[in-house]
Amino acid sequence: MRPVRIAINGFGRIGRTIFRILVRGGYPGIELVAVNDLAPLSSCAYLFEFDSTFGPYPGRVDFGMGWISVDGVRFPFHAEPDLRNLDLSGVDVVLECTGQTARAMICRGLEAGARSVLVSGPADEADATRVIGVNECLGEHERIISNASCTTNAMAPLLRALDDAFGITAAQATTVHCYTGSQPTVDRPGGDPARSRAAALSMVPTTTSAGRQIEVVLPQLAGKIAARAIRVPTASVSCIDLSFVSSRSISLADMMEFLHNLTAKSAVIGITNRPLVSCDLRSRPESLVVASAETSVVGPLARVFGWYDNEWGFSCRMLEMAERMGQRSEKRGA
Repeated sequence: MRPVRIAINGFGRIGRTIFRILVRGGYPGIELVAVNDLAPLSSCAYLFEFDSTFGPYPGRVDFGMGWISVDGVRFPFHAEPDLRNLDLSGVDVVLECTGQTARAMICRGLEAGARSVLVSGPADEADATRVIGVNECLGEHERIISNASCTTNAMAPLLRALDDAFGITAAQATTVHCYTGSQPTVDRPGGDPARSRAAALSMVPTTTSAGRQIEVVLPQLAGKIAARAIRVPTASVSCIDLSFVSSRSISLADMMEFLHNLTAKSAVIGITNRPLVSCDLRSRPESLVVASAETSVVGPLARVFGWYDNEWGFSCRMLEMAERMGQRSEKRGA
Protein backbone atom coordinates (compact mmCIF):
# COMPACT_ATOMS: atom_id res chain seq x y z
CA MET A 1 0.00 0.00 0.00
CA ARG A 2 1.41 3.37 -1.01
CA PRO A 3 1.90 6.12 1.59
CA VAL A 4 -0.97 8.49 2.31
CA ARG A 5 -0.01 11.87 0.83
CA ILE A 6 -0.87 14.89 2.96
CA ALA A 7 -0.46 18.66 2.83
CA ILE A 8 -0.44 20.91 5.90
CA ASN A 9 -2.27 24.22 5.52
CA GLY A 10 -1.28 26.41 8.45
CA PHE A 11 2.05 26.16 10.27
CA GLY A 12 0.95 27.23 13.74
CA ARG A 13 1.04 25.19 16.93
CA ILE A 14 -0.74 22.13 15.51
CA GLY A 15 0.81 22.36 12.03
CA ARG A 16 4.33 22.54 13.45
CA THR A 17 3.67 19.74 15.94
CA ILE A 18 2.37 17.48 13.17
CA PHE A 19 5.46 18.33 11.14
CA ARG A 20 7.76 17.55 14.08
CA ILE A 21 6.10 14.18 14.68
CA LEU A 22 6.49 13.26 11.01
CA VAL A 23 10.15 14.28 10.63
CA ARG A 24 11.02 12.41 13.83
CA GLY A 25 9.92 9.23 12.09
CA GLY A 26 6.38 8.90 13.40
CA TYR A 27 3.75 7.55 11.01
CA PRO A 28 5.93 6.18 8.19
CA GLY A 29 2.76 5.41 6.23
CA ILE A 30 2.27 9.14 5.66
CA GLU A 31 4.14 11.25 3.12
CA LEU A 32 4.16 15.03 3.56
CA VAL A 33 4.14 16.62 0.11
CA ALA A 34 3.51 20.30 0.89
CA VAL A 35 3.20 22.91 3.63
CA ASN A 36 1.43 26.25 3.21
CA ASP A 37 1.62 29.26 5.52
CA LEU A 38 1.56 33.02 5.01
CA ALA A 39 4.23 33.87 7.58
CA PRO A 40 7.77 34.48 6.30
CA LEU A 41 9.53 31.18 5.69
CA SER A 42 12.43 32.29 7.87
CA SER A 43 10.03 32.73 10.80
CA CYS A 44 8.37 29.38 10.17
CA ALA A 45 11.72 27.60 10.10
CA TYR A 46 12.91 29.39 13.24
CA LEU A 47 9.74 28.60 15.22
CA PHE A 48 9.93 24.97 14.18
CA GLU A 49 13.61 24.63 15.13
CA PHE A 50 13.30 26.47 18.47
CA ASP A 51 10.03 25.46 20.09
CA SER A 52 9.30 26.89 23.53
CA THR A 53 7.15 23.89 24.47
CA PHE A 54 8.94 20.90 22.96
CA GLY A 55 12.47 22.28 22.95
CA PRO A 56 14.96 22.74 20.10
CA TYR A 57 14.71 20.28 17.23
CA PRO A 58 17.64 17.85 17.68
CA GLY A 59 18.76 17.98 14.07
CA ARG A 60 19.51 20.33 11.21
CA VAL A 61 16.90 22.76 9.89
CA ASP A 62 17.48 24.77 6.71
CA PHE A 63 15.28 26.68 4.31
CA GLY A 64 15.42 28.31 0.91
CA MET A 65 13.16 29.69 -1.77
CA GLY A 66 10.03 27.55 -1.61
CA TRP A 67 11.34 24.80 0.69
CA ILE A 68 12.20 23.84 4.24
CA SER A 69 14.73 21.10 4.94
CA VAL A 70 14.97 18.92 8.03
CA ASP A 71 17.96 16.61 8.40
CA GLY A 72 18.63 16.93 4.68
CA VAL A 73 15.09 16.13 3.53
CA ARG A 74 13.38 18.96 1.64
CA PHE A 75 9.67 19.70 1.84
CA PRO A 76 7.91 22.15 -0.53
CA PHE A 77 6.79 25.25 1.37
CA HIS A 78 4.26 27.68 -0.08
CA ALA A 79 2.89 31.06 0.97
CA GLU A 80 -0.39 31.03 -0.92
CA PRO A 81 -3.31 33.03 0.55
CA ASP A 82 -5.83 31.09 -1.52
CA LEU A 83 -5.26 27.34 -1.42
CA ARG A 84 -7.15 26.98 -4.70
CA ASN A 85 -4.13 28.45 -6.49
CA LEU A 86 -2.01 25.41 -5.58
CA ASP A 87 -2.07 22.11 -7.47
CA LEU A 88 -3.00 19.54 -4.85
CA SER A 89 -4.20 16.90 -7.28
CA GLY A 90 -1.82 14.30 -5.83
CA VAL A 91 -2.83 14.95 -2.21
CA ASP A 92 -5.04 12.50 -0.33
CA VAL A 93 -5.74 14.73 2.68
CA VAL A 94 -5.26 18.41 3.39
CA LEU A 95 -4.74 18.99 7.10
CA GLU A 96 -6.51 22.31 7.57
CA CYS A 97 -4.66 23.84 10.53
CA THR A 98 -5.27 27.56 9.99
CA GLY A 99 -8.20 27.80 12.39
CA GLN A 100 -10.61 28.37 9.50
CA THR A 101 -13.93 26.57 9.97
CA ALA A 102 -16.28 28.14 7.39
CA ARG A 103 -17.09 25.64 4.67
CA ALA A 104 -16.26 28.10 1.90
CA MET A 105 -12.71 28.28 3.25
CA ILE A 106 -12.12 24.64 4.17
CA CYS A 107 -13.47 23.52 0.78
CA ARG A 108 -10.55 25.20 -0.96
CA GLY A 109 -8.36 22.15 -0.46
CA LEU A 110 -10.87 20.10 -2.43
CA GLU A 111 -11.07 22.77 -5.10
CA ALA A 112 -7.28 22.61 -5.41
CA GLY A 113 -7.57 18.92 -6.24
CA ALA A 114 -7.12 17.14 -2.91
CA ARG A 115 -9.36 14.17 -2.20
CA SER A 116 -10.38 15.18 1.32
CA VAL A 117 -9.84 17.72 4.09
CA LEU A 118 -9.30 17.16 7.81
CA VAL A 119 -9.96 20.20 10.02
CA SER A 120 -7.90 20.57 13.21
CA GLY A 121 -10.77 21.70 15.39
CA PRO A 122 -14.53 21.95 15.68
CA ALA A 123 -16.20 22.76 12.36
CA ASP A 124 -19.98 22.80 12.27
CA GLU A 125 -20.00 22.90 8.47
CA ALA A 126 -17.86 19.79 8.01
CA ASP A 127 -19.50 16.66 6.61
CA ALA A 128 -18.92 14.91 9.93
CA THR A 129 -17.06 15.15 13.24
CA ARG A 130 -14.96 12.06 13.94
CA VAL A 131 -13.03 11.08 17.08
CA ILE A 132 -10.75 8.05 17.14
CA GLY A 133 -11.89 5.67 19.84
CA VAL A 134 -15.49 6.81 19.51
CA ASN A 135 -16.90 7.13 15.99
CA GLU A 136 -13.89 6.86 13.68
CA CYS A 137 -15.66 4.90 10.93
CA LEU A 138 -15.92 7.18 7.91
CA GLY A 139 -19.03 7.60 5.80
CA GLU A 140 -18.87 6.98 2.08
CA HIS A 141 -19.42 10.61 1.10
CA GLU A 142 -17.60 12.37 3.94
CA ARG A 143 -14.86 14.43 2.32
CA ILE A 144 -14.53 17.19 4.91
CA ILE A 145 -13.98 15.82 8.41
CA SER A 146 -13.62 17.73 11.68
CA ASN A 147 -11.17 16.13 14.11
CA ALA A 148 -13.08 17.87 16.94
CA SER A 149 -11.08 19.51 19.74
CA CYS A 150 -8.23 18.24 21.88
CA THR A 151 -10.54 18.15 24.89
CA THR A 152 -13.22 16.22 23.02
CA ASN A 153 -10.58 13.71 21.94
CA ALA A 154 -9.51 13.37 25.58
CA MET A 155 -13.01 12.99 27.04
CA ALA A 156 -15.10 11.19 24.46
CA PRO A 157 -13.32 7.79 24.36
CA LEU A 158 -13.42 7.59 28.16
CA LEU A 159 -17.08 8.61 28.33
CA ARG A 160 -18.05 6.06 25.72
CA ALA A 161 -16.31 3.27 27.64
CA LEU A 162 -17.77 4.38 30.98
CA ASP A 163 -21.26 4.58 29.55
CA ASP A 164 -20.95 1.11 28.00
CA ALA A 165 -19.70 -0.36 31.28
CA PHE A 166 -21.73 1.46 33.94
CA GLY A 167 -24.40 3.57 32.26
CA ILE A 168 -23.97 7.32 32.72
CA THR A 169 -27.08 9.09 34.01
CA ALA A 170 -25.35 12.46 34.54
CA ALA A 171 -21.81 13.79 34.26
CA GLN A 172 -19.89 16.96 34.96
CA ALA A 173 -16.46 17.51 33.40
CA THR A 174 -13.93 20.26 33.98
CA THR A 175 -10.93 20.64 31.74
CA VAL A 176 -8.04 22.40 33.45
CA HIS A 177 -6.44 23.68 30.28
CA CYS A 178 -3.15 25.44 29.61
CA TYR A 179 -3.40 28.90 28.10
CA THR A 180 -3.51 29.23 24.31
CA GLY A 181 -2.88 31.83 21.64
CA SER A 182 -6.49 33.01 21.88
CA GLN A 183 -5.69 34.64 25.23
CA PRO A 184 -3.72 37.86 25.68
CA THR A 185 -0.40 38.09 27.49
CA VAL A 186 -1.56 41.34 29.13
CA ASP A 187 -5.07 42.53 29.95
CA ARG A 188 -6.82 43.47 26.71
CA PRO A 189 -10.48 44.20 25.94
CA GLY A 190 -12.35 41.24 24.50
CA GLY A 191 -15.76 39.69 24.13
CA ASP A 192 -15.40 37.50 27.22
CA PRO A 193 -14.29 39.65 30.18
CA ALA A 194 -12.51 36.76 31.92
CA ARG A 195 -10.74 35.68 28.72
CA SER A 196 -9.54 39.28 28.27
CA ARG A 197 -7.24 38.95 31.29
CA ALA A 198 -3.51 38.16 31.13
CA ALA A 199 -3.21 34.42 30.48
CA ALA A 200 -0.04 33.75 32.48
CA LEU A 201 -1.17 35.54 35.64
CA SER A 202 -4.53 34.00 36.57
CA MET A 203 -6.71 30.93 36.48
CA VAL A 204 -9.56 31.82 34.13
CA PRO A 205 -12.96 30.08 34.32
CA THR A 206 -14.40 29.85 30.82
CA THR A 207 -16.33 27.73 28.37
CA THR A 208 -15.30 24.71 26.33
CA SER A 209 -16.77 23.40 23.09
CA ALA A 210 -16.27 19.85 24.32
CA GLY A 211 -19.68 19.55 25.98
CA ARG A 212 -21.47 20.34 22.74
CA GLN A 213 -19.15 18.15 20.71
CA ILE A 214 -19.58 15.20 23.05
CA GLU A 215 -23.27 15.28 22.18
CA VAL A 216 -22.34 15.23 18.48
CA VAL A 217 -20.06 12.19 18.66
CA LEU A 218 -21.95 10.47 21.51
CA PRO A 219 -25.61 11.40 20.91
CA GLN A 220 -26.72 8.89 23.56
CA LEU A 221 -25.26 11.26 26.17
CA ALA A 222 -27.16 14.32 24.95
CA GLY A 223 -28.57 16.17 27.92
CA LYS A 224 -26.55 14.11 30.40
CA ILE A 225 -23.23 15.95 30.44
CA ALA A 226 -22.04 19.46 31.20
CA ALA A 227 -18.50 20.67 30.61
CA ARG A 228 -16.60 23.78 31.64
CA ALA A 229 -12.98 24.90 31.46
CA ILE A 230 -10.42 26.64 33.62
CA ARG A 231 -7.50 28.12 31.71
CA VAL A 232 -4.35 28.04 33.87
CA PRO A 233 -0.88 29.64 33.65
CA THR A 234 0.97 26.67 32.17
CA ALA A 235 2.22 26.40 28.61
CA SER A 236 1.37 22.78 27.82
CA VAL A 237 -0.51 19.69 29.00
CA SER A 238 -4.08 19.85 30.27
CA CYS A 239 -6.27 17.55 32.32
CA ILE A 240 -9.84 16.29 32.58
CA ASP A 241 -11.59 16.06 35.95
CA LEU A 242 -14.71 13.98 35.29
CA SER A 243 -17.42 13.07 37.80
CA PHE A 244 -20.40 10.97 36.77
CA VAL A 245 -23.39 9.23 38.25
CA SER A 246 -23.76 5.63 37.12
CA SER A 247 -27.00 3.77 36.66
CA ARG A 248 -25.93 1.30 39.34
CA SER A 249 -23.82 1.28 42.47
CA ILE A 250 -20.16 0.57 41.77
CA SER A 251 -17.14 0.06 44.00
CA LEU A 252 -13.65 1.50 43.76
CA ALA A 253 -12.40 -2.01 42.97
CA ASP A 254 -14.89 -2.22 40.09
CA MET A 255 -13.68 1.10 38.72
CA MET A 256 -9.99 0.27 39.02
CA GLU A 257 -10.49 -3.08 37.31
CA PHE A 258 -12.42 -1.34 34.54
CA LEU A 259 -9.72 1.31 34.01
CA HIS A 260 -6.87 -1.20 33.87
CA ASN A 261 -8.77 -3.43 31.42
CA LEU A 262 -9.73 -0.43 29.29
CA THR A 263 -6.23 1.02 29.05
CA ALA A 264 -4.70 -2.40 28.35
CA LYS A 265 -6.65 -2.65 25.11
CA SER A 266 -7.21 1.00 24.14
CA ALA A 267 -5.09 2.60 21.44
CA VAL A 268 -5.77 6.14 22.71
CA ILE A 269 -6.20 5.93 26.51
CA GLY A 270 -3.22 5.26 28.77
CA ILE A 271 -2.83 5.01 32.54
CA THR A 272 -0.24 5.83 35.18
CA ASN A 273 -0.05 5.00 38.87
CA ARG A 274 2.87 7.34 39.49
CA PRO A 275 2.55 10.78 41.17
CA LEU A 276 3.06 12.81 37.99
CA VAL A 277 2.56 16.52 37.37
CA SER A 278 1.56 18.14 34.11
CA CYS A 279 5.04 18.70 32.64
CA ASP A 280 5.75 14.96 32.97
CA LEU A 281 3.10 14.27 30.33
CA ARG A 282 4.60 16.50 27.64
CA SER A 283 4.83 14.78 24.24
CA ARG A 284 2.69 11.84 25.32
CA PRO A 285 0.86 10.51 22.24
CA GLU A 286 -2.32 9.28 23.96
CA SER A 287 -5.58 11.21 23.86
CA LEU A 288 -5.78 10.79 27.65
CA VAL A 289 -3.57 9.31 30.37
CA VAL A 290 -5.65 8.33 33.40
CA ALA A 291 -4.08 9.05 36.80
CA SER A 292 -5.25 5.97 38.68
CA ALA A 293 -4.47 7.37 42.14
CA GLU A 294 -6.98 10.16 41.59
CA THR A 295 -9.89 7.76 41.06
CA SER A 296 -12.63 7.75 43.68
CA VAL A 297 -16.11 6.27 44.09
CA VAL A 298 -18.94 7.16 46.50
CA GLY A 299 -22.00 5.01 45.84
CA PRO A 300 -23.11 5.69 42.27
CA LEU A 301 -20.88 8.78 42.01
CA ALA A 302 -17.41 8.24 40.54
CA ARG A 303 -14.49 10.49 39.69
CA VAL A 304 -11.87 9.86 37.00
CA PHE A 305 -8.94 12.20 36.37
CA GLY A 306 -6.62 12.15 33.36
CA TRP A 307 -3.86 14.13 31.64
CA TYR A 308 -3.54 15.02 27.97
CA ASP A 309 -0.97 16.86 25.92
CA ASN A 310 -3.42 19.05 24.07
CA GLU A 311 -0.99 19.64 21.19
CA TRP A 312 1.03 16.43 20.81
CA GLY A 313 -1.74 13.91 21.48
CA PHE A 314 -4.20 15.79 19.29
CA SER A 315 -1.64 15.99 16.47
CA CYS A 316 -1.19 12.22 16.66
CA ARG A 317 -4.95 11.78 16.26
CA MET A 318 -4.87 14.13 13.25
CA LEU A 319 -2.28 11.93 11.59
CA GLU A 320 -4.14 8.72 12.41
CA MET A 321 -7.40 10.11 11.04
CA ALA A 322 -5.57 11.29 7.92
CA GLU A 323 -4.27 7.75 7.45
CA ARG A 324 -7.82 6.40 7.64
CA MET A 325 -9.08 8.99 5.18
CA GLY A 326 -6.25 8.36 2.73
CA GLN A 327 -6.56 4.59 2.87
CA ARG A 328 -10.29 4.86 2.25
CA SER A 329 -9.62 6.92 -0.88
CA GLU A 330 -7.14 4.35 -2.16
CA LYS A 331 -9.52 1.45 -1.61
CA ARG A 332 -12.20 3.30 -3.54
CA GLY A 333 -9.72 4.06 -6.31
CA ALA A 334 -10.31 7.78 -5.87
